[in-house]
Amino acid sequence: MPRQPDLNTSYRVDGFCWNQADDTTGEWVPQGITGSHDAQPDGKWLDKYAYIASWHSRNTGSNEFARISVVDNDGGDHTIYNHIMLVDPYMESQTTGSFRAVGAAGSPFAGHADGIAWYGNRLFVASGHQIQVYDLRHLWRMSDNTRESVGISDGKSSARWHNWALPMIGFYDNGIKGDPCTDLNPCMTSLSLDRTGTDGLITSEFRRSTGGAPVVRWPLNAADALLDTDGTTNYEGTVHATAGYRTPVWGVQGAATDGTYFYFSGTCPEYADRDPKDPATADLPYCIHWAKPGSAPHVLTYGPPLIQNLSWAPSSGRLWGINERIAPAPGARSVFSLDPPN
Repeated sequence: MPRQPDLNTSYRVDGFCWNQADDTTGEWVPQGITGSHDAQPDGKWLDKYAYIASWHSRNTGSNEFARISVVDNDGGDHTIYNHIMLVDPYMESQTTGSFRAVGAAGSPFAGHADGIAWYGNRLFVASGHQIQVYDLRHLWRMSDNTRESVGISDGKSSARWHNWALPMIGFYDNGIKGDPCTDLNPCMTSLSLDRTGTDGLITSEFRRSTGGAPVVRWPLNAADALLDTDGTTNYEGTVHATAGYRTPVWGVQGAATDGTYFYFSGTCPEYADRDPKDPATADLPYCIHWAKPGSAPHVLTYGPPLIQNLSWAPSSGRLWGINERIAPAPGARSVFSLDPPN
C-alpha cells in the first residue's frame, strides 16, 4: 500500500487501498473494519485472509443507504473486492414480500452503517442505538444491476446498481433512530470483537467535543454466534453488559482491545478541540491512543486523517484501522494494520 502519513513505520505498517472510484467518491464514506481474524480463531475464512468494510452514503434526500465491501487481500499487489447493499426485507402484503435499503424511507432501521464485526456466519453492524445482525449465508445475487431502485419489481430484483444484497435477520436496540445519546442509553457508533476470555462485542460512542465517551462490553454466545440474552433463546430478551468504561480521549471513533490494552482512534492531544467536519482541519492527523483499564491513555502513533473504527486480530497480534476523508475533498482513504509493542 502507499505510505500512510504519520503512522509509525517501526510498527510494521501494512494494509491496502481502494480503487480510484471508491477512494474519491463523494457519495460513499468508509466507516468500519473487520475480517476473518474476527470470524474464526485461526484468522482465516475458507483458508483465505478476508476483510469486510462498512460504508454509509451521504445522500441528502430522505433515503440513507448502507453497504459493505468484502475484500480478498492476499498480501500482494492486487486487492479484489465487491460491494454488497444492506437491505431490510418486509412484507408488502400477506402473500408478497420484497426488500428496501436499510435506512430508506419506510425502513425503521438506521442507515448510517458504522462499526462492524464478523463473528462466525454473523455480521454485526452498529448504527447509533442499534446493532443490526446479518447472516453471510443469506447473500442474494441481484437479477438486474442497472437499476437505481431497491427491491423487487417486474419480476426482477435490484439493489441500487449493486450486484449483491445482504438481508438483515434481526437487531438489538436501546432506543430508536433519532433518540439522544445519554450516559444510561449510549449510542453504539464503533464496534469490535473481543476474543479474550468469553467472547464479546466492544462498543463506543462518538463525542465530538469532549472526552468521557462510554465504552461497553456486550457478551456473545459462541453456540449461535449471537449476543447472549436473558431470553429463552438468543433471538429474544435483554443483553446485559459485562463491563463499562469511560475514555478521556476526545472524538473517539473506534475502540478495540487485545485483552491487556484498549486502543482508541481519536483526535490528537494538540488538536483535541478540533471539529472533524471543519474543512480547515480535515487534513490534520488523527491519533491511535492506548491504555490499560484504569490508566491514562497515551498516543501510540499518529495516523491519517479521520481514522474510524479499529479491529484487533489475535491470530496475528495486529491492530487494524480504516479512515475516511470527506472534506474539503474525498481521497487518501485506506485500510491499514500495525504491530504495536507489547
